[in-house]
Amino acid sequence: MKTQIDCAAYNSYVRVSLVLSWAFFMSEPNTKQTGFGAFQLPEPILRSIEALGFTEPTPIQQSAIPAGLSGRDVIGIAQTGTGKTLAFALPILARLSDGMCRALILAPTRELAIQIEEEFLKVGASLGLKTVVLIGGAPIARQSAQLRRGPHVIIATPGRLLDHLSQRGVSLNLTDVVVLDEADRMLDMGFLPAIKQIMDKLPRDRQTMLFSATMPKEITNIAKAYLDDPIRVEVAPQGTLTELVEQKLYVVPGPEKGELLQKLLYENKGSVLVFARTRHGARKVARSVRTMGHSAAELHSDRTLGQRREALDGFKQGQYRVLVATDIAARGIDVKEISLVINYDLPDCSDDYVHRIGRTGRAGHIGAAVTMATPEQGKDVRDIEKLIGLRLPIAGGEDFAVRRQPTAGTGARRPAMGQGSRFTAPGRKRGYSNAR
Repeated sequence: MKTQIDCAAYNSYVRVSLVLSWAFFMSEPNTKQTGFGAFQLPEPILRSIEALGFTEPTPIQQSAIPAGLSGRDVIGIAQTGTGKTLAFALPILARLSDGMCRALILAPTRELAIQIEEEFLKVGASLGLKTVVLIGGAPIARQSAQLRRGPHVIIATPGRLLDHLSQRGVSLNLTDVVVLDEADRMLDMGFLPAIKQIMDKLPRDRQTMLFSATMPKEITNIAKAYLDDPIRVEVAPQGTLTELVEQKLYVVPGPEKGELLQKLLYENKGSVLVFARTRHGARKVARSVRTMGHSAAELHSDRTLGQRREALDGFKQGQYRVLVATDIAARGIDVKEISLVINYDLPDCSDDYVHRIGRTGRAGHIGAAVTMATPEQGKDVRDIEKLIGLRLPIAGGEDFAVRRQPTAGTGARRPAMGQGSRFTAPGRKRGYSNAR
C-alpha cells in the first residue's frame, strides 16, 4: 500500500511540474526554433523525427503536442490521416525519456493497434522503448510473457485487454497516460462497456488523451466522466475531407459493378484499395479481381491475424496491387501512396465514407476516390453529401451512368440540396437522374 501511495504522490508531482514547465514555455515564445524543434522535445526524439523525413507538424500535431506535453487532459478532433498517432506518441515518448511514463493506448482494431506500435518504435527506438500489443488472434501466452518484461507502452484492443485483466496478467495501477484512439469507432464497434471497465481500473491521477474523428453524444459523455478539465483541439470539423482527393460517383446497377471495376482498374495503374460492405462481398470481389489478372489480397474479419498482416504488409510493399477490405480497414491502413479508393459498396454509416476515402490523398500525394451506388441508393448518397457538404460529381457516360427521368429540364437551375436535386424532385419517386 505504501508503494502505491508513493507512486500516486510522485505522479501528482510530475503532472504539476509539467504544467508549470509548459506555462513557462508558453510565456517565453521560442523564436529560434521551428517545426518539431519548437516543441522542445528531447534531442533523441528530434533526431528520429528528422531521420523519418518529418519536417513540419500537421495541424493536429501543432495543437495537440503542446497540450500533451503540458500534462493536461486532451480531446483531439481531426479527420483520419492527419497524423494523430504522433500527436499523442511524442508527448508520451518525451515523458519516457525522463524515465517516468507508463502508457496505455486503446484502439478499435488489430490493424490500427499494430500501426500505432510501428509509429512508436520508429521514433522511440533510441530510448530503449519496450512495447506490447494486446490483440485478439495472437497467442495470449506470448503476450503475457511480454507483459512480464514490464513494457513502457501497452497498445490494446479493449476486448483482449479485458482478457488479460480477468486473468490478472496485467495491472494498470501505475499507468501515467491513457489514450483512447479513434474513440468514435470503438463505440461504433460496441466497446463502450469494455472501455468503462478499463477506465475504472486506472489510477485517478493520470493524463487522459482522447482522439476521435467525430464527437457524438456518447464520446462527450465519456469525456465528462473520465477526463479532467481537458484542452480541446479541433482542426477539422466532422465530415471534412482533404482537398487532395478527387471524388466521383458512378450510378450503376448491381450486376454491372464488376464491369465498372474492371474498367477502373485498367484506367488507374497505381495501388487500389476497394471497400466492400461485407466479408462475403470482399471475398467475392477479390476473386473477381484476380480473375481480371490483378494481384489482390483480402482484409476482413474472417481472415486470421497472420493472414491480415500478410495482406496489409504485401499491399504496402507492392506485392499486391489491389487490397479488398471491409470497414475494419477504414481507419487502420497507413499506406502513403494509395492512388485510388473504390467504394464498391456504400458504407453502412455515412461517417465511414470520410474514413474510407481518407486512405488516399495522404502525405501530400494526390488521390482519387470512386463510389459506386445503385439507382435505389439515392438517400444514402444524399446522407454522404450532407455530411461532406458537397455534391458528388456523377462520372461516366452511356456505359455506366443510369438513365432516369430528369428532375429538371435541360438548362434548368439545379435546385439546392433538400429542395429536389439530381436524385429526386418534389413529389416524384426517389431515384437518380443524369440531369446535369
